[in-house]
Amino acid sequence: MIIGVPTEIKVHEKRVGLVPNSVSELVRAGHNVLIQAGAGAGISASDADYAAVGAKIVPDAATVFADADMIVKVKEPQKSEYSQLSANQILFTYLHLAADEQQAVGLMSSGCTAIAYETITDAQGGLPLLAPMSEVAGRLSVIEGAAHLSAHQGGRGVLISGVPGVDPADIVIIGGGVVGTNAAKMAVGMGAKVMIFDRSLPRLRYLDDLFGGAVTTRYSTAETLRKAICRADMVVGAVLIPGASAPKLIQRSMLADMKTGSVLVDVAIDQGGCAETSRPTTHEDPTYVIDGVVHYCVANMPGGVARTATMALNNATLPYALALADDPISSLFRDKNLQNGLNVHKGKVTYKAVADALGYQYVAADEALKA
Repeated sequence: MIIGVPTEIKVHEKRVGLVPNSVSELVRAGHNVLIQAGAGAGISASDADYAAVGAKIVPDAATVFADADMIVKVKEPQKSEYSQLSANQILFTYLHLAADEQQAVGLMSSGCTAIAYETITDAQGGLPLLAPMSEVAGRLSVIEGAAHLSAHQGGRGVLISGVPGVDPADIVIIGGGVVGTNAAKMAVGMGAKVMIFDRSLPRLRYLDDLFGGAVTTRYSTAETLRKAICRADMVVGAVLIPGASAPKLIQRSMLADMKTGSVLVDVAIDQGGCAETSRPTTHEDPTYVIDGVVHYCVANMPGGVARTATMALNNATLPYALALADDPISSLFRDKNLQNGLNVHKGKVTYKAVADALGYQYVAADEALKA
C-alpha cells in the first residue's frame, strides 16, 4: 500500500501523522510511504530523517492526495483536503464529526473510508487512540489554567500552590476520565485543592484510591456542580462522550456567580465544549472573557507541545496503521474495536453517535463494508 502524510494545515498545528520510526516500521512491512516536504518540521524531523528510513519526499499535498491509498493525518481534514479525497482512499486521523457537519458532508461526498482515531476502542471499552492526546491535554489544562490565573493574563492573581499562610487555588475538574485524571495529577502535584466530578461511582472509587485522599470526589448533579463552580478559581471541562457532542454542563447563567478572574479551561471544545459560552480559540489568541470569567478554549491543546504529542500519538496509532495497510477491509471486519473507528464509508455515516448528532441516516459498519 502507498501511505501518504501531508503537512498539517490547520492553524498552529505542528504535529505530523507519522514520525520517522513509524515510517520505518511501515517500510519494513513492505509498504511505500510518501511524506510531503517539510511535514515534520514542527517536531524537528527533517526530510532527511524521513528519507533515511525509506520514505519518499514529495513536493506538495496534491501529490500525496493523488498518489496515496491511505492518508494518515493528525487533525480533521480542512476543506481543501477533503475535497481531494476519492472513493478508493482511506483517511486515518482525528475527525470529531459530531461537531462538524461541513466536514461530514465533505467526507460523505468524497466516497472515502474515514476512520476516526477518537472512536476506536479496546477490549476494555477504552479509547486507546484518544488516550495519549487526552493525557497531554489534561496535563496542559492545568499548566495553562495556572498561567492564566495570573493578574497580567486577566486572572484573579492566584498562585495555584499558594504559599505558607495563604490558601492554594480551588480547582474543579468536570469528568474523571483520562483528561480529568491527568489534570488532577498536575493540580495535586502543584499543590492545589482539587475536586473531581463524575457520574460513575466505580470511577469515583478508583480516583479516590488513586489519589489517596489528595482530591475530593463528588457525584455530579446540576446543583452540586453549580455550587462548586461558584467557589472555584479554575474549572477544567474534561467531559467526553465518544464520537458525540459534549453536554453543556455549565450554563451562561452560572458565570454571574463565579469568581471574577476565575479561569475556565474547556478541554471538551473539540466536541463543542461543555459550557454554553465556549467557542474555539487558538494558541495565538487563546482566551476571551465573559461575565468576568476567563475562557481558555484552544481547540488543539496538544499541538502546543507538538513533539511530545506526536510521539505519544504514534505509539498508539502505529499498530492500527500497519493493520490497515496490510489489508484494510479484512482488518475492519476482523477487529471490531478498529471497526468502531469507521465513521464514514462510501457516502454513509457508520458511527451512530455521529449520525444522531447530525441527523443523518445511520448504517451499521458491517452492512456498509459489505456493500
